[in-house]
Amino acid sequence: MGNTCVYLGPELARYGFGDPHPFGTDRMGAFQQEFERRGLPHHTHILPPVSAPAKLLELFHTPTYVQLLEGKTQTGKGYLDEGDTPAFEGVLEASLNVAGTVCHAADQLMSGACAQAFVPIAGLHHARRTGAAGFCAINDCGIVIEHLKLVHGLKHIAYIDIDAHHGDGVFYAFEDDPSLIFVDFHEDGRFLYPGTGAAVETGKGAATGYKMNIPLPPDADDALFDKRWPAAWDFLNKFDVEFCILQAGADSIAGDPITHLQLSSKTHRMVARALSTLPCQRLLVLGGGGYNRNNLAQAWNDILQVLST
Repeated sequence: MGNTCVYLGPELARYGFGDPHPFGTDRMGAFQQEFERRGLPHHTHILPPVSAPAKLLELFHTPTYVQLLEGKTQTGKGYLDEGDTPAFEGVLEASLNVAGTVCHAADQLMSGACAQAFVPIAGLHHARRTGAAGFCAINDCGIVIEHLKLVHGLKHIAYIDIDAHHGDGVFYAFEDDPSLIFVDFHEDGRFLYPGTGAAVETGKGAATGYKMNIPLPPDADDALFDKRWPAAWDFLNKFDVEFCILQAGADSIAGDPITHLQLSSKTHRMVARALSTLPCQRLLVLGGGGYNRNNLAQAWNDILQVLST
């Protein structure tokens, strides 16, 4: 495979919350230390993060919410939602680094400069068009989907999410949009935030049948995932996919402090390997969640090892 771009830099690490919050700014360092230990810099193209103007956020978010974010970035006080997502000084700038980098990675893929791209601090899939949610000040997944549609004119974008939490911010924003083919494996919402993503949720209107939610029991392991994967793979291959986004949350791995799934990074490797074989040859991987530092370091680097060597 090879030709994999990886975005590294302190600008991305700025997105995170202080101790003892699970989504700390040390997550990037945990990933990068293992990335270097494995010698992966020699097999990938390292690119710096890219900031973006605040207007980019309005591809997905309402101007009213962007204004709220601009106000909170100065004081860093309070919450961006009802109590899950704290504000912090510079939250707007940190969010713009994430959104700008993810859209730059998409442009690199569209130009053919790389075949796969990985952004470790990204995949903030809970934020709604109107506000923050679940540690996500913005929804870079939604922003890059809108970017791909507007700037590159894509009609069939596949979004695959293996984070333990349902990607509700993406799902409901595009629930009636047939340009987004959506597949989401997650812990059953009866046991975990955000409580959504039932199997019967398959899209609405013109997008009915374009979405697949696959809730897993809290003790689901690799063997169960392997049994469910063929249906998702067959579903993806029904569409003429032009671009593929993988939200590779590592909180689905056994030992995460806030979830209950029992997967290993073997599943992350398998999914990444499969998606890299799609005919479109454009795969954007976003780190997503993961609050056990060793788990995220192993899973994300296992994905890169599959894609780059």
